[in-house]
Amino acid sequence: MARRRRRKSRGKKLFLAVLALCLAAVYPLQEQLAENSADSGRTENAAAEDISAAASGVFQDGSTLEVHFLDVGQGDATLIRCGDDAMLIDAGNNSWGDDVRDYLEYQGIDDLDYVIGTHPDADHIGGLDVVMEAFDCGTVIMPDYEKDTQTYEEVIDVMNQKGLELTLPQVGTVYELGEAAFTIVAPCRDYGDNANDYSVGILLEHGENRFLFTGDAEEESETDMLNSGIDLSADVFKAAHHGSRTANTEAFLERVNPDYVVISCGEGNSYGHPHAEVLNRLREMGVQVFRTDEEGTITAVSDGSSITFNVPPSETWKAGEPSGS
Repeated sequence: MARRRRRKSRGKKLFLAVLALCLAAVYPLQEQLAENSADSGRTENAAAEDISAAASGVFQDGSTLEVHFLDVGQGDATLIRCGDDAMLIDAGNNSWGDDVRDYLEYQGIDDLDYVIGTHPDADHIGGLDVVMEAFDCGTVIMPDYEKDTQTYEEVIDVMNQKGLELTLPQVGTVYELGEAAFTIVAPCRDYGDNANDYSVGILLEHGENRFLFTGDAEEESETDMLNSGIDLSADVFKAAHHGSRTANTEAFLERVNPDYVVISCGEGNSYGHPHAEVLNRLREMGVQVFRTDEEGTITAVSDGSSITFNVPPSETWKAGEPSGS
């Protein structure tokens, strides 16, 4: 399958979060590359290599965990690193495949120990084919749910071309990632035609710190997770379904009881994500909220006992406004 051509006209919104932490400031990746290129007269790729080299090893001494919540507009993509190990959860929509691949390259990623496609909606797996073409991949985890779309077929085609086997998620299974580990917490059963509830959910643990990811899992799946007997409490929760009211129920949020919530959504998206009901619940709970539509790529770093972010939490509490377009 021919690789999609790199988009040159649209400015990339992904942020180089590690560099931002070092500089105590946040710059769009493409703007930083452009500045370095202009200053030195070098090419964009050469400037990118300089940035990547400067940032590499700042946190990765083997004892820290990095979680990069990538800004891919109205979609999901999360890079997780611990020591020399790395995993990717989703890769945004089809048009974001090149950006996610480039971001991983800038971060010095050589291969991915795990790739998780939470469910076959395009805003989650659209860019996975480009990423899997570019990197050696270890364990590929996706749910036992197929979708009759070109996007899904492209992902399967690349897996077949590279001889990658599909691993189905089994609740309770534990995988190691450097000094961290993650447990599969969803999906718990068959959900008929509801693709969202098939979302692969994982609980990531690093020392005393815990991160919960549930894709687009909605109320039925959340209820099953609550009844599974697994301790779902987490310091950081990536809001389900981009902060939609169809997920993030009061009972689920109370059980998770997060200190921080990260919402991945696109600025001015037509769905009105994040919904006011969810934001109100989080505000009442005293949760600190981080949003990719307001702050770009968000990076959380765990040392096993504390978690730091590259940007301050949002203070707007502004809900989306559905346009229906």
